[in-house]
Amino acid sequence: MAGLKDRYGPWAVVAGASEGTGLAIARHLASEGIHCVLVARRAGPLEALAADLRAEFGIETVVAPVDLSLDEACEQVATAVGAREIGLYVSNAGADPTGAHFLDAPIDDWVGQIQRGVITTMRSCHRYGTAMRARGRGGLLLIGSGGCYGGGAYMSVYSGLKAFGLNFAEGLWAELSPHGVDVLFMALSTTDTPALRKLLAAKGVPLVEGLADPADVAAHAFARLPHGPITNWGQADDEPGMSPVSAAARRQRVLAIGESTRRIFGS
Repeated sequence: MAGLKDRYGPWAVVAGASEGTGLAIARHLASEGIHCVLVARRAGPLEALAADLRAEFGIETVVAPVDLSLDEACEQVATAVGAREIGLYVSNAGADPTGAHFLDAPIDDWVGQIQRGVITTMRSCHRYGTAMRARGRGGLLLIGSGGCYGGGAYMSVYSGLKAFGLNFAEGLWAELSPHGVDVLFMALSTTDTPALRKLLAAKGVPLVEGLADPADVAAHAFARLPHGPITNWGQADDEPGMSPVSAAARRQRVLAIGESTRRIFGS
C-alpha cells in the first residue's frame, strides 16, 4: 500500500498546528516523510514544533504565524507556501475558546470564529484544491466535530460552522473525487487538547473521562481520508451514533444527490 507521500505529494499545509490535534497531525505527516507548512497564530509553539519535526524526522518545515480569523489569512499562508507543491491541506483551526451563550459574548468573537472556520477554510480549499485537481491528486482534510449534527446551548455558532464544514466537505468530495482528490470531514467526539483543558479550567469543570487521544485521531483521519466524505470518531463506517445516519449512508445520499443535480447541470 502506497504511503501518504506517494499518494499525495511532498508538502502539506496544517492550519491550526500549534497544539493538540493539529500538532498530532503534523507529527503524523512528518513521520511519513511529508514536509510541513505549519500555520497558527502563535509563532513560538510553531517554531518549537518545527524544530522537533526537523530533528526527529529530517523533514523540511515552514513556519507561518498567521491569524486565521483575518481577511488576509489565506493570502498570508500562500505567501509562506510560495511555489511548493501542496498535496494535502488540513483545516484544524476550529475550537471555540468562548464557551458562552451567543448573546453573552461580543459579536466580534463569533465573527472571528466564522472567519476562521468557514471563510478561511473555503478560500484555502479553493486555492489548493484547484492545483490538486489540475495535478490529478491531493487531499483536503477538514477536522470537525459531532457538533455538526445539531445545535445546542453554548454551541449556536460552533455547531453552525461545523455543519457548514460537513456539508462543504461532502460537496467537495462529490466534485473532486473523480479527479483523484480525496476529501474528508472528520467528526470528532471530545478530544484531549490544551484548548479543551484551558476552557474547562476557566469554567471550573473537571476533565472528563474517555477523551480521544490526538495521536489516535490523526492516524484515523489519514486512514479514512481515501474513503470520504465523512468519518465519525469511534464509530464504524456503517454505524450510526453521533447522527441517526451512518457515514456510509451519508455517502450514498451524496452520490444520489449528485445523480439528481447532474441531470440539471450536466457532468
